[in-house]
Amino acid sequence: MPRPRGEFSEPEFSAEYSADYSLSFPSDPEGAGIRRSQEAPAARCPCLPHSRRFSFSPESLEKLYQTYFRRQRHETLLVLVVFAALFDCYILGMCAGFSRMEKLFPALAALAGLVAHGSLFLILKSRVLPERFSQKFLPCALWALLVAQLWGLLGLEFQRSFPEVVDTVGWQAFFAFSCFLTLPLRLARILLLTAASCGGHALLLGIAAAFQRGEEREVDGGELARQLVSNVCVYACALTVGAMSYVMADRKHRKAFLEARQSLEVKLNLEEQSQQQERLMLSILPKHVADEMLKDMKKDPSQKELQQFNTMYMYRHENVSILFADIVGFTQLSSSCSAQELVKLLNELFARFDKLAAKHHQLRIKILGDCYYCICGLPEFREDHAACSIRMGLAMVEAIASVREQTRTAVDMRVGVHSGAVLGGVLGQKRWQFDVWSTDVTVANKMEAGGIPGRVHISQSTVDCLKGEFEVEPGEGGSRCDYLRDKGIVTYLVVVPKHSVPTLSPLCPRSIPSLSPLSPLCPHCPRCPQVPNPSFPNPRRRLRLRDLAERVSGAAQNEPELHRLLNEALLERESIQALKGHSTFRLSLRFTDPEMETRYSVEKEKQSGAAFSCSCVVLLFSALLQAVLDPWLVTNYATFAAGEVLLVLLTLCSLAALFPRAFPPRLVAFSAWIDRTRWARNSWAMAAIAIVTAADVLDMVSGQWDIGLGCRRDRWPVANATAGPPRGCAEQPKYYGHIALLALVATVMLVQVSHMVKLTLMVLVTVATGALNFSAWEPILDQYDRRQGEGTGGKGTGEGGQGRGNRGKGQGERVRDTWIPRCPRRSVLVPSKFSITAMIFVVMLSFYYFSRHVEKLARTLFLWKVDVHEQKERVSEMRRWNEALVANMLPEHVARHFLGSKKRDEELYSQSYEEIGVMFASLPNFADFYTEESINNGGIECLRFLNEIISDFDGLLDEPQFRCITKIKTIGSTYMAASGVTPDAGANGFGAMKEPRSERERWQHLADLADFALAMKVTLMNINYQSFNNFMLRIGMNKGAVLAGVIGARKPHYDIWGNTVNVASRMESTGVMGNIQVVEETQQILKEYGFRFVRRGAVYVKGKGELLTFFLKGREKPGSFLGGTTVPLPHQVLENS
Repeated sequence: MPRPRGEFSEPEFSAEYSADYSLSFPSDPEGAGIRRSQEAPAARCPCLPHSRRFSFSPESLEKLYQTYFRRQRHETLLVLVVFAALFDCYILGMCAGFSRMEKLFPALAALAGLVAHGSLFLILKSRVLPERFSQKFLPCALWALLVAQLWGLLGLEFQRSFPEVVDTVGWQAFFAFSCFLTLPLRLARILLLTAASCGGHALLLGIAAAFQRGEEREVDGGELARQLVSNVCVYACALTVGAMSYVMADRKHRKAFLEARQSLEVKLNLEEQSQQQERLMLSILPKHVADEMLKDMKKDPSQKELQQFNTMYMYRHENVSILFADIVGFTQLSSSCSAQELVKLLNELFARFDKLAAKHHQLRIKILGDCYYCICGLPEFREDHAACSIRMGLAMVEAIASVREQTRTAVDMRVGVHSGAVLGGVLGQKRWQFDVWSTDVTVANKMEAGGIPGRVHISQSTVDCLKGEFEVEPGEGGSRCDYLRDKGIVTYLVVVPKHSVPTLSPLCPRSIPSLSPLSPLCPHCPRCPQVPNPSFPNPRRRLRLRDLAERVSGAAQNEPELHRLLNEALLERESIQALKGHSTFRLSLRFTDPEMETRYSVEKEKQSGAAFSCSCVVLLFSALLQAVLDPWLVTNYATFAAGEVLLVLLTLCSLAALFPRAFPPRLVAFSAWIDRTRWARNSWAMAAIAIVTAADVLDMVSGQWDIGLGCRRDRWPVANATAGPPRGCAEQPKYYGHIALLALVATVMLVQVSHMVKLTLMVLVTVATGALNFSAWEPILDQYDRRQGEGTGGKGTGEGGQGRGNRGKGQGERVRDTWIPRCPRRSVLVPSKFSITAMIFVVMLSFYYFSRHVEKLARTLFLWKVDVHEQKERVSEMRRWNEALVANMLPEHVARHFLGSKKRDEELYSQSYEEIGVMFASLPNFADFYTEESINNGGIECLRFLNEIISDFDGLLDEPQFRCITKIKTIGSTYMAASGVTPDAGANGFGAMKEPRSERERWQHLADLADFALAMKVTLMNINYQSFNNFMLRIGMNKGAVLAGVIGARKPHYDIWGNTVNVASRMESTGVMGNIQVVEETQQILKEYGFRFVRRGAVYVKGKGELLTFFLKGREKPGSFLGGTTVPLPHQVLENS
């Protein structure tokens, strides 16, 4: 089926963000899914290289994504506020151990910051601020507050005259990195803000340190430059990894955005398919019948096998009015035009009748050639059902008058109406069409047959229901119809009111060849009222995807409508995020459903390679930092080389599954195994952090032993021992705390592991750092603290002005003379081993809080993805139901034409066939079997038996031999089928053959139709044997050209027309029970296939005169179906002989 062009115009984006997905729709040919993916670079982020500039095109879609991104980062902005509050708590903790006034100002500043951040957290959580302010101005305001607090701390911390170059560098790097994680801004703007804050921080520290050292001693330019370069290394690492984290988060959010967009497309397609299915079903079946069918279709097949009889959908309806209308002079009209023109005229006329039926509350039942019949009061009862039917009949008479004027032919409508009770439903298992049965239906049919052209002929029961609303006159129907006379039915003719019943506008004049000015109805004519059909539910009209695509590409002013739909879908996702939290454990965040947790655990995080590369970057900058501080630390180079090699190997192993063509197959298989195995992924991540941490620890330990005896003698004094000045990392040991912080940064970037694994790794890093601070590096940190304390108090004593060459000796002597507790200036400083460890601990808590937030988001995105997958499954399931329903209503190739596109009522689908077989098979004695007595439940049990017969006939069509036969419809107890009615003329298995076919090949389908007729006789014989009945078939067949098509696009009715159909019908009606009657031309073809015939002779056929006919008795050489009992028929009793 042609796919409805109902999708968004595909956005342009980088291959990294390509959304590759497959959807199946009922309109897809052969059920094939339409696979869409588009890769196109779009430059929107100038801070990245051209190959990595990721954004959507058109720009309007990118703007919508940025709105979604800012909204998603609103929660992460809360995370940044929590980070700032933890920083305030850290300052308060550092000030808590001091009672002196010099700690009052830092404590008050931290307390004020804590109150401000707490208030800001509550404000953001409650969302009381305007969205525009909270998204555009609040992030920058929060960044300014953090910068002011960090820089203010430099002036207030520890009451020293000037800060050291290393002071608050770790915190500055931490918050710079956090800005990339949390701020809802573009990457370029975050880079600008963080680079400005880091540059200002470095500049402020450099100026203050140079000024302090200039006052206390001669400025050592080389030492100051090394420290400033070290600070830059820390900042650069934080900014680099931060930018990588932003790109990774942006990539994940863009994927989520595309999935939301895809989810919206699936949702709208699902709604559209549901509406198509409902619209198609309810155009053929009433709602109560359609609902029952859908309910049965969803049943387990095993339940259906337990049923004794085939399902029948039949209901009794009392107090309804049945209208039959027939075109008088149709034979004259059909003789003046071709079959195509005739069908076009019928399509236009009956589409007009369908509009009238909607206006007058009628339910069209069927179209039988030129006969149209409908019912009022079904499925919902109406007290005015008789009056509505008469108005419908008068409107039809007036409508045919316009046809008479335009075609200049003597066509008219003969309308009959009768009121009573009917049994309404469907029979059989294929080509479902709603129909009605009852004695009252027969009476209504005879009312039309005994009517007068141009008048509405009604029965006494209808007059009784009118309550004097219409004026009537005697109809004398018995004089024109024997049935009415025999039954003693009194009839009347409706007197046309002086003010005629308003109808739809006349046919709009347009020329049709050989038909004078006949034309289709004009659906856009202002005089044509668009009346909703009560039998069609009119659901709220959804904006079609095709309209969205056209609006986005063609009219910028309509873009807000697209944005509104997609934005609503995104908001709907975000609104259910809190509800999804109830399906996880509060502490571990694991899904309560073990199966869901298993599915999540095997979910591949495609950015694990980027996460490992972050570890490589951290190790690189850590080694560079140590090389700047101590170029002669050989261990640093060794650990860096070994660590980088191992990390690169880990990264390559992680990337192999993503780029299988670039790596050996074994490595790809190993990488895939790691991806799908949770413990392997965790071990891989632990190995990366272990390498980074081990490299740092080895450097610290080797640096501690490389310092010399001087530092060790500070802890364990030895007589007459001398110590040189500390150098490199030992002179600035706080930098190792910053290196540990960078290791935590590498840990938090491991996107492929859970927050609990990250917590374990961060605890190990924190414990290792703390253990070294209080063991191997304790004397170094204590010596650093003493040096800083003496530097602060050096002014006034004269010792602070000593040259660098004498500093080490003086310090060594002071260490031996004054132990730490007795140092009078020591009390104003927080020991570095405590402050560094506390900083690492607070950063660990901050990163753990962020990791929980990230995992919540990841699990929410996973649930969204699962929801999209379930929606796809529902689409596929709906497609299967849709196809099953459509296959039972219309031929497959016809259904493809209607599903997936909206048709006008007057739009015609037709196709001509030159060589077709047509068969009518009736049960003439079923009328004697049918009674409406109470023992038969008002006739329902009789129809149940007819349903079994028709269902068994339908079952024959499932045999491979009869694949070329199409059931057209059932008319009461008459079964109509055709052979060769397929999308192309080369049917019956020869459609793919391009070369000319022989006559025997071309008419094989007619032989199959004859076999089908014989099989129907055998099937009925078996049913008679089992039910002790004596039903007999009367079958007529013919071959020739037909026109197949659908009348009424909104209420599709598939049928075939032509002289071939008329003759086949006459062959049945003039036939003999128990026989298959054919004309001579058909007999000449079928005898070549081994069929046996008996000459009947000339038979008079209305409109054709005398025709020579034959009875088909069987086959001299039985076909595959009749050659034994290897293929049992439905309900066939096989006798063992």
